[in-house]
Amino acid sequence: MLFKPDSTDEEKSKAPRKRSLLSRLLGRMVSLLVTLVILGGLGYLGWLAFQPKQNGGGGRGAGARPDLPVPVLAATPHVQDVPVYLDGVGSVRALNTVIVRSQVDGKLLKVNFVEGQDVKKGDVLGEIDPAIYQAQYDQAVATKAKDEALLANQKIDLARYEQLAATNAGSKQQADTQRALVAQQEAIIKADQAQIDNARATLGYTKIVAPITGRAGLRQVDQGNIIHASDTTGLVILTQLQPIAVWFSLPQQQIMRVNAAAAKGQLAVDVFGNDGVTVIDTGKLTGIDNQVDPTTGTLKLKAELPNASYQLWPGQFVNVRLKVETLPQAIVVPTSAVQRGPAGTFSYVIGEGDIVTAKPVTVTQQNEHEAVIASGLTTSDRVVTTGFANLADGAKVVVGKDDGPPAADLAPRKRSRNPDGKRGAQGEGQGKDGKKDWQGKDGEHRGRHEHSEGDQKGQSGPAPAPAAGGEQSGGAPKAQP
Repeated sequence: MLFKPDSTDEEKSKAPRKRSLLSRLLGRMVSLLVTLVILGGLGYLGWLAFQPKQNGGGGRGAGARPDLPVPVLAATPHVQDVPVYLDGVGSVRALNTVIVRSQVDGKLLKVNFVEGQDVKKGDVLGEIDPAIYQAQYDQAVATKAKDEALLANQKIDLARYEQLAATNAGSKQQADTQRALVAQQEAIIKADQAQIDNARATLGYTKIVAPITGRAGLRQVDQGNIIHASDTTGLVILTQLQPIAVWFSLPQQQIMRVNAAAAKGQLAVDVFGNDGVTVIDTGKLTGIDNQVDPTTGTLKLKAELPNASYQLWPGQFVNVRLKVETLPQAIVVPTSAVQRGPAGTFSYVIGEGDIVTAKPVTVTQQNEHEAVIASGLTTSDRVVTTGFANLADGAKVVVGKDDGPPAADLAPRKRSRNPDGKRGAQGEGQGKDGKKDWQGKDGEHRGRHEHSEGDQKGQSGPAPAPAAGGEQSGGAPKAQP
């Protein structure tokens, strides 16, 4: 028997299905909403990260606050005479170098110097056995004495023959012949004298003397050996160290500049030490080579330096600078004040209201410390020297005091917790023993500078700066283990 189901039962079976469908729709909407919230948050963070770069003009950092002034250090251009140098690389050479050789052969009896000893010109460095050369000298002296006795007898005969010829008692030819014999004997005596001089010089060569004042090197021949005049090594090598010479090179483009400066007067030459900064000796330019080396395109020059303390040694490589002129009354700024951009060199000039303006400048020359400005700045300007990281054209700055170089931290400092719950570096205001790590104005300047940076970045900085009297304001926080 068929029957129709009750309508209430059918509605009850459809109700759970509707509720499950509704719950699935709500779950999907919640998931979509959460996804949209996450994407919106990420987009907002990206916008925050990109917004400071747009507002900072490319010069301000991502964490900089545009409403705060940028801490900088400044300097004022000053006027002074600036020397112009040409830098080169050279080598030290002895002004004179002599290989002391023997001029005669013989046995080396004595060596009268110590290796590395300073000797003077004329000092006897070695002695050779003089026996043979003394005998030769004595023989030459004896020969001359014999010829002088013969000459005296011939002069007596000449006087007799001339007397006889005058009275026609003797032949005039015999007198003329005797006169020729006397002249011949006189020439022989002159030759004997020359032999004596030669023998005396040869005998003197048995004493080897120093031809120059200098320093002796290592001995090449030991005492007791036979030494020869043909030996290439010689007895010793002498080098003149005071004064000493430096040979250096400059690019060929500087030839006209060097010649023009040399025509005006003597040029000064400075030689640097191993650090490349300290001038260890100053001398004068003594020579310019007459041709350019075609392989390197450089010109060789020679300088002479006194070398009073033997700070220069032959064979040593050194850095050299040649002073060619002096720029009178030039405007000079610290090198750090000169910046380089796409359009060239410029400097940040602090104007009214401590607002900086980028001004183009022309630099004549510069080194590690100073730059010579040809145009763009005056002595009444103030230029920024430190603090360019967050600086841009038109930014407001606060100028600090550069009273001295900050003390360097040799190692990271232990982190401590300040009374306000923020972490900081222990010892930035006080050390563990309660004493101040920074003394005087230097510490005051560093404390203020770092404290201002901490305020700008919204981070915890070092302890407060010391007061004007050298005492810190408030007590230093005690370090927590």
